[in-house]
Amino acid sequence: MRVVRYAYRIPMLAWHVLVHLPPVMLALSLPLARRPLASGEPLGHRLTRWWQGGLMRVFGFRLRRIGTPVEGAAMFVANHVSWVDILALHSQRMMGFVAKYEISRWPLVGWMAAKGETIFHRRGSQESLGGVMEEMQARLRAGRSVGVFPEGRTRGGDEVGPFHARIFSAAVEAAVPVQPVALRYGECGDAQTVVAFAAGEHFVGNFLRLLGEPGRVGDVIFLEPIDPAALGSRRAIAGLARERIVAAMAGSHG
Repeated sequence: MRVVRYAYRIPMLAWHVLVHLPPVMLALSLPLARRPLASGEPLGHRLTRWWQGGLMRVFGFRLRRIGTPVEGAAMFVANHVSWVDILALHSQRMMGFVAKYEISRWPLVGWMAAKGETIFHRRGSQESLGGVMEEMQARLRAGRSVGVFPEGRTRGGDEVGPFHARIFSAAVEAAVPVQPVALRYGECGDAQTVVAFAAGEHFVGNFLRLLGEPGRVGDVIFLEPIDPAALGSRRAIAGLARERIVAAMAGSHG
């Protein structure tokens, strides 16, 4: 069946990249992209979400949005499973991600991440982190949204790691809500370890493996937002955000 799935998904992928992507990229480069639609969402944001959602469908994911993303400036924080997390989130709500610098060099995904307003961070560099924090605050104060993975890296898919508290400083300083988002692949999250990077697996290997995987659901669960002013401490915000995501992964997302 994997061979069969490759037989029809590879042409789908080629069509989505070679036919759908060029007009989307052209539209994003024009002033027209900033024009708001009837919903108030800029056309460029809608096109980006449409293309990212389409790429998820190429890989066999049927996305379900649970809950409602907050409007306006906000910091969205999610558990980190794989590179598809960015696609899943972008398909539901436009946000500029904070992602590791290496992603900018990945074929196709890196290019789309850059066009999706991603802020790239060199892990282990305090200078880079300082620049990332300043850019996040600037965007939030300008009324834009950002998305972060507070674990700092992907894991095996079988756990949600500790959240680094420092990254929440941007939301505290800009006085914007923090909305936890649980990313759950498969029914009740039974495919987390399948979607995650296997030991020693690099991007290309994971990309090709997922392209041949059976179709499955993917839940993007927007949880109750957190008001930084109500907690005060960034460590408390990090702890509560993680607690809500872990509860949603267990099925108690309300």
